[in-house]
Amino acid sequence: MKAAILHGPRDLRVETAREPRPESGDVVVRIVAAGLCGTDYRIWTGERPVAYPRVMGHELVGHVEAVASDVTRVRSGDRVVVEPNYACGRCPLCREGNRNLCLTRSAIGIDVDGGFAELVRLPARCCWPAPPAAGPDALLLTEPLAVVVRAVERGAPRRGESVAIVGAGTLGLLALQVLRARGARVLVVSRSRRRFALASELGAEATHTTGDVGFVDAGRRFSGREGVDLVVETAGSAEAVTHALELVRPGGRVVLTGLPHEPTPVPFFSVVRREVTITGSMIYQDEFPEALRLVDSGAVRTAPLITHRFRLDRIGEAFAAHAGTASIKVALEI
Repeated sequence: MKAAILHGPRDLRVETAREPRPESGDVVVRIVAAGLCGTDYRIWTGERPVAYPRVMGHELVGHVEAVASDVTRVRSGDRVVVEPNYACGRCPLCREGNRNLCLTRSAIGIDVDGGFAELVRLPARCCWPAPPAAGPDALLLTEPLAVVVRAVERGAPRRGESVAIVGAGTLGLLALQVLRARGARVLVVSRSRRRFALASELGAEATHTTGDVGFVDAGRRFSGREGVDLVVETAGSAEAVTHALELVRPGGRVVLTGLPHEPTPVPFFSVVRREVTITGSMIYQDEFPEALRLVDSGAVRTAPLITHRFRLDRIGEAFAAHAGTASIKVALEI
């Protein structure tokens, strides 16, 4: 089979690799489509080290090629979407239901080989049957959608509330649609205007750039009071955290979804004085079924977010496209 194998930072080669065979509890999935995300890019550059050689790729859609004899969850031929994080199931965090926080959690495409390949071996528990009517484009963003489904639920939005999303990337544009499906009014805030037309098409009632003077006042005008009820931060930068805390009203809530890779100053006097609730949201626990339901129902549209497509043997071009300002989601068609 063909696989894109990372031998070191920026040393990515499409090569012939040994076809995997399912072991106990495993399946082998033939990949149809894979999404390329910021985590893949940081691994490719070496910013996030992994054990080499490594096959990246964790946003995966395909069909089951083979199953181990003890697998009953899926069958050969089933179309599946992959949940790429799996926990140990034994530690106190797992036993109390916090498997997303497991300290020995494994991530496909990071800790073990992933799906930038024709075939990948996975634990059967990572495979979710795809809704029959949903095609690869609709399903490709199920994994990041599950991330924002959890983030939105942790923010507990109520119908009619004002919500600001900080960041207009993949997570932000998905969170916008989940919040609209919950009946919230949504303001999208970003450093650039380039995705505002798409945000409006997907349901944003207002947009504003953080570089403009008065973006905090824009949040107040949008909410009709001292700030918005809820902020969902998706940009993953220290600046985005600051903007989230500036936009929220006294007594409001902030959900942090991004993972800043630099020190993040937080004005705790303001947090305490205004009784702001700050909540972190880490990947997902049981949100995959809801993500699939939202895609299958049409409440969340993923196809408009796919801006670039490449075959596996052009994966170098795919990484270059991801770094460009025009990209939202880059898809590999295996």
